[in-house]
Amino acid sequence: MGYADVYKSWQDDPEAFWLKQAEAIDWHTPPTRALFDRGGGIYEWFADARVNTCWNAVDRHVEAGRGDQAAIIWDSPVTQTKREISFFELRNRVASLAGALRAKGVEKGDRVIIYMPMIPEAVEAMLACARIGAIHSVVFGGFASHELAVRIDDAKPKAIIAASCGIEPGRIVHYKPLLDGAIEQAAHKPDFCVIFQREHEVAELTPGRDVNWHGFQFGVDPADCLPVEGNHPAYILYTSGTTGAPKGVVRPTAGHLVALNWTMKNVYNVDPGDVFWAASDVGWVVGHSYICYAPLIHGNTTVVFEGKPVGTPDAGTFWRVISEHKVKSFFTAPTAFRAVKRDDPKGEFIRKYDLSHLNAIYLAGERADPDTIEWTRAATGKPVYDHWWQTETGYTIAGNPVGIEAMPVKTGSPTVAMPGYDIRILDDEGHEVPPGTLGAIAVKLPLPPGTLPTLWNAAERFHKSYLAHFPGYYETGDAGMKDEDGYLWIMARTDDVINVAGHRLSTGGMEEVLASHPDVAECAVIGVADVLKGQVPMGFVCLTKGVDRPHADIAAECVRLVRERIGPVAAFKLVAVVDRLPKTRSGKILRATMAKIADGQEFKPPATIDDPAILDEIRAAVAELGYPLEKAG
Repeated sequence: MGYADVYKSWQDDPEAFWLKQAEAIDWHTPPTRALFDRGGGIYEWFADARVNTCWNAVDRHVEAGRGDQAAIIWDSPVTQTKREISFFELRNRVASLAGALRAKGVEKGDRVIIYMPMIPEAVEAMLACARIGAIHSVVFGGFASHELAVRIDDAKPKAIIAASCGIEPGRIVHYKPLLDGAIEQAAHKPDFCVIFQREHEVAELTPGRDVNWHGFQFGVDPADCLPVEGNHPAYILYTSGTTGAPKGVVRPTAGHLVALNWTMKNVYNVDPGDVFWAASDVGWVVGHSYICYAPLIHGNTTVVFEGKPVGTPDAGTFWRVISEHKVKSFFTAPTAFRAVKRDDPKGEFIRKYDLSHLNAIYLAGERADPDTIEWTRAATGKPVYDHWWQTETGYTIAGNPVGIEAMPVKTGSPTVAMPGYDIRILDDEGHEVPPGTLGAIAVKLPLPPGTLPTLWNAAERFHKSYLAHFPGYYETGDAGMKDEDGYLWIMARTDDVINVAGHRLSTGGMEEVLASHPDVAECAVIGVADVLKGQVPMGFVCLTKGVDRPHADIAAECVRLVRERIGPVAAFKLVAVVDRLPKTRSGKILRATMAKIADGQEFKPPATIDDPAILDEIRAAVAELGYPLEKAG
């Protein structure tokens, strides 16, 4: 069956399609039906089933005789450590940790916050919670105390599992003081904290509250897997909200298992036993779905990588890991390849390593500009597939279903909708627009299994954020279009569509043009206030290493390029050459923050920002371009 047949089989009978996929999961009590309509746009999948995620991710592979296979490969260039953990060893470690948590009073439905770096113990902590039906909430290791406190007060965890420190190139991040500060600020206090002591920094434990990772497991009976209801929350993952208060995305257990397992073969084209690597962090949704859960559920070996695309030690790190561990499918964010390309524009490091086991590279997390895709494809000789999804969905909305049928690639498009997603392009009134027309991207309800059924303790906010604007649809918050072949084109966040003298223009389209300039390694375009036109675009470009031409010449060439390819309608005249762009720790460019700087609005730097000092550089570059404008009157 090709893609069109598979997609049609889902369209014809969605429930039968997903019940068929559910047969790949080990159920304690199988579902009698797939979809439950709770009214008001709220749906649940496999709600009457009983199942355990940890059993499906770990124990069943041991029972099937594959206990000796590597479940986790830990590769940590920042500590110069490599280690393999088999499924058999993983089961024993997770059962021990789960038993110790239960002995300290953690039960089904209790929340546990996990605040850890990229070490195997982070994945073990997630699986240990799943084993006993506790709901984990992973907070990116090193998040500021205030942000951690906000999440503690929202999730109200019975326990917090943390490491003593994280390790970045050239510095140690002191987790324990951040954790102590957060607990001090939070109104809710956890019963206890489990601290994994790393040899690089041994933290001081708070008597009566903190326990040592190894010590508190000593002599405790290991826990068996506890079956939970299909609609039981597997985890809460906080994503930043436009109001500043983080939104707790809830992930339901059964749909999560079914959908993630389906994607491993159909999207990423891997078979059980193959090595899969998502170069992300367990603090983000990619780390939840494709470092921890999906690979292990499917019986793959997953790589846990503690390092950076460049600087640990060089721009060849990705290729070394792929070569050494025989990675078959590799997944990362486009920003990682932009960093690699900037340091190694000719791809010289790639030629040092054997990439023969690598079948394909997958990109997601932000818009992938065609220039980065083409460079990666040319430099590696491998297919590069862009795909699009969100924290809320947990897996691919639109992608190239390589395990079903490798569709022709159109560079710049994440290809087509996956089964489960009926994608529509709508105008402001909620009417569908013709192919090739820019609009809001929405998904007809119900969403497929594994997607968010609600927000944690915020049902009204869930409705207002996702369902209210376009009744009967899930509003993605992204803008784009479909072409005549049904391929999707993600152009920008809805907020990044700017209105220049009445013309709706995508900043993403302008970024594509700027990225094609041979001297530009990375770029961002924002909309800024303009007295005459309402808004005009402002571009920021970072140059490839070794370029020493006058910045004014490069800026002029960039302006000319946009005028040639998009036209004078874009009113593109403002370009600043900068050393770096402000980003989140996951690599997303903070365009909204940059726009506030340019418009002279007050803002609070996002908690996820990688380096707040970069904002001063942006402020100076904006001022040089004559912004913010003086307020009239």
